[in-house]
Amino acid sequence: WLGGYDAGRDGFIDLMELKLMMEKLGAPQTHLGLKSMIKEVDEDFDGKLSFREFLLIFHKAAAGELQEDSGLMALAKLSEINVALEGVKGAKDFFEAKAQALSSASKFEAELKAEQDERKREEEERRLRQAAFRELKATFST
Repeated sequence: WLGGYDAGRDGFIDLMELKLMMEKLGAPQTHLGLKSMIKEVDEDFDGKLSFREFLLIFHKAAAGELQEDSGLMALAKLSEINVALEGVKGAKDFFEAKAQALSSASKFEAELKAEQDERKREEEERRLRQAAFRELKATFST
């Protein structure tokens, strides 16, 4: 996904961010599942969720308008947020906190990967040096 994770800055949750969110909530979805989740509440058809559309998920869940086994229902249940009780402010904090968490998680994962790649490269160099050294020793010992 280009431009990094700008979840916190654009105020929307797009397909990739929704994918990550669902994985973090322990209810991973297929690509089609994610698309249909967005489609169900995407009032302006921009292919991503605004905060208003995000709230719709909870309203629909409360009104019994979501299928029991749907991704949206899972999101509504697992988000540990009760819009009726916590109100819109609570939901907005949750929405923004999730966006923040996703964006820092992706930065963290990128840093972790860079570190692992660096380690792999060092391992490889060490192996090559040892091999070269062994060859050199072999030439001298004959």
